[in-house]
Amino acid sequence: MIYRPATIEDAPALGKLGADTFVASFGHLYTPENLAAFLAEVYSPEAVAQEIAAEDCIHRLAEDDGALIAFCKLRYPTKFGGYSEARYPIELGQLYALPTHTGHGIGAALMDWALAHARENGHDAILLSVYAENFGAHRFYQRYGFAKIADITFKVGEHLDPEFLYELKL
Repeated sequence: MIYRPATIEDAPALGKLGADTFVASFGHLYTPENLAAFLAEVYSPEAVAQEIAAEDCIHRLAEDDGALIAFCKLRYPTKFGGYSEARYPIELGQLYALPTHTGHGIGAALMDWALAHARENGHDAILLSVYAENFGAHRFYQRYGFAKIADITFKVGEHLDPEFLYELKL
C-alpha cells in the first residue's frame, strides 16, 4: 500500500475513483439526471485537475498495485467556518474507499494523515459533512472524537440531501 499526494496526472484516475465510490455508496438515492450532473461537475478529469492544482485543497491517495483505491482531501478555507467557533478550522472534504477496500485500515490511515496535517499546520478544528443516513461513517468519525454541530444539506444535481456537520476540536 502506498500513500501519497495527488498530482495533476492523477486527475483521470482520481475522478473515476471518486465517481465509482460515490455511486457505490449513494448512487441509488438520485435520479439518473441528478447523479449525472453531479458526477460531471465534481468528478470530471477537468474538475479534479482544477481542484488538485488549487492552493486551497490537498489530496492524499491510497494506491495498491498501481491502482488508486482510496483518497481523502482537505480544504482551507472551509465553507463551513461560520458554523464553528474555531479560529482556524480546516475541512475534510471527502474520505472515500472502494467498497472492496473498506474495513482494512485504509480509512484510518487517511484520517491519521488528515489529523496530523491539520495539527502540523496550526488548525484548531476539522469540519466535515456526512450524509444523515450514513451510519457507518457516523461511527467512524465519532471514534475519532467528531461531534455533530449542525444540520446542513448537500446538493446533488437538483436534489438536496440531509447532512450532518461534524467537528473535531484540535
